[in-house]
Amino acid sequence: MAFNIADLFERAVDAVGQRTALVVGDEHLTFAEVEARANRLAHHLSAHGIGRGDHVGVHGQNSAEWLVAMMAAFKLRAVPVNINFRYVEDELLYLFDNADLVALVHDRAFAPRIAAVAPKLSGLRHLVAMPGPPPADDGDGYDDGAGAAAVDAAVAELGSVPFDAALADGSPARDFPQRSADDHYVLYTGGTTGMPKGVVWRHEDVFFALGGGIDAYTQQRVTSEAELAERAAASAAPLVSLSIPPLMHGAAQWSTLRAWFEGNTVVLLPRFRPHDVWALIERERVNIAMITGDAMGRPLIEALGEAPGRYDLSSLISVASSAAVFSPTVKDRFHELLPGVLIVDAIGSSEGGHNGSVIVAPGDTAMKGGGPTVSPGRDAVVLDDELRPVAPGSGVVGRLARSGNIPIGYYKDDAKTAATFVVGADGRRYAVPGDFATVEADGSITLLGRGSVSINSGGEKIFPEEVEAALKAHPNVFDAVVVGVPDERWGSRVAAVVQPRDAASPPSLADLDAHCRAHIAGFKVPRELHLVDHLVRSPAGKPDYTWAAGIAAAGRHRA
Repeated sequence: MAFNIADLFERAVDAVGQRTALVVGDEHLTFAEVEARANRLAHHLSAHGIGRGDHVGVHGQNSAEWLVAMMAAFKLRAVPVNINFRYVEDELLYLFDNADLVALVHDRAFAPRIAAVAPKLSGLRHLVAMPGPPPADDGDGYDDGAGAAAVDAAVAELGSVPFDAALADGSPARDFPQRSADDHYVLYTGGTTGMPKGVVWRHEDVFFALGGGIDAYTQQRVTSEAELAERAAASAAPLVSLSIPPLMHGAAQWSTLRAWFEGNTVVLLPRFRPHDVWALIERERVNIAMITGDAMGRPLIEALGEAPGRYDLSSLISVASSAAVFSPTVKDRFHELLPGVLIVDAIGSSEGGHNGSVIVAPGDTAMKGGGPTVSPGRDAVVLDDELRPVAPGSGVVGRLARSGNIPIGYYKDDAKTAATFVVGADGRRYAVPGDFATVEADGSITLLGRGSVSINSGGEKIFPEEVEAALKAHPNVFDAVVVGVPDERWGSRVAAVVQPRDAASPPSLADLDAHCRAHIAGFKVPRELHLVDHLVRSPAGKPDYTWAAGIAAAGRHRA
């Protein structure tokens, strides 16, 4: 019972090998076909000296090749490392160096960026070039502006082996060394501030924290490595899930891996375009769609509202959001346009795994504070300043924590590891990433936001997510991010960076003041308003607080 990621996938292959595992565009791959490609790439990498414990970067947009590269690394007991495809040269240099990459599997389109930093990386010794989707200059950060000739030249300069050639070079046989539950999985997370950090997990721990090892509803643990595959073999047909976020985000990786362990079908699309999502749900008869908060939920529901009835969505059972706040107004609109579809809100983190979820009923905001109020997951608690569990209904604000199967720590960062992974008053080890929360009288947990971006105004702590939720309930606010700015009297005051729904008639600060006071205390209400044409968020849907602070500091578009 190794509970190793590659072992769990291979058990699914053996159970339902001819079932469709992956759909990307017009390509439909069975479990056996994904397996054969992953085996071939693993043998190619092995022939170039890549093996146990080596870090292999995967740098690309959503594609079948991305997932094959990840699984190939797992099969070798190597460690795939997710690379943010929006990073520019300085950020890539930091990440490639910090992660100690020895190999990189990348989209061809990113070769010019990689070539600019590769000479400074003595450890990077082998590269494979995935085809990737065609470049698209649509503002999504996929196009460097480099023409085909420049890309070809950069690929040649790097010596990147074409993906198809790498597959042709390797055997499809499954003949790899025995694996272990102690093999490493590393997820680089950018969070809301600072440079990205690599969270190091054991395979067994991340399986139980994120990969379906614990049932989210019954809280029961899987008892054997074969259990999920046996269930898959016994099921008449797979569930079809659409994972919309980019695969470089942990939520997308784990929605995919969990579906595969259970013998289910995963659908991907390279770029997030709302109407393409709805068309794909109709075409592939998707049952479950996974998004990340308002960054995807709002444009999706706006697109659907433009033409109700345009798409046949009768196959859709659930829309689930994780990793970012899913505001009440957006949830209510989903219920209005998709009656009968379950709306699920989940909370978790790269460091803490799954911490809780809730099925949101129509009209139920499930937002008592700044974030969702959810039923806690197994081993999830809120700890006070003395690292003791917060009593339900006490009103004490503590930090969300999780014990049990948690990470080893941060890669090459002992100080941050010691700060985040602590021993509680009960002697147990906890992951405490920094999310503030309270425990309601019924035991449910309300997430308030990250302490790293909280605002201290006159001694009062203000969590941006709470203010952002209030702002986004205004009918003329499309999106909003809240930051603190210096104030001579209070130390900091609240500034709102807002993308209006109607740019020709944006809300005024007075409008938002009156609206917010009906939802939050007066000291939390924004004192400044900065209007922007487009709000910047990470690919995972998280607010870019550094960017927003720059907008506020510059005073642009100030009302």
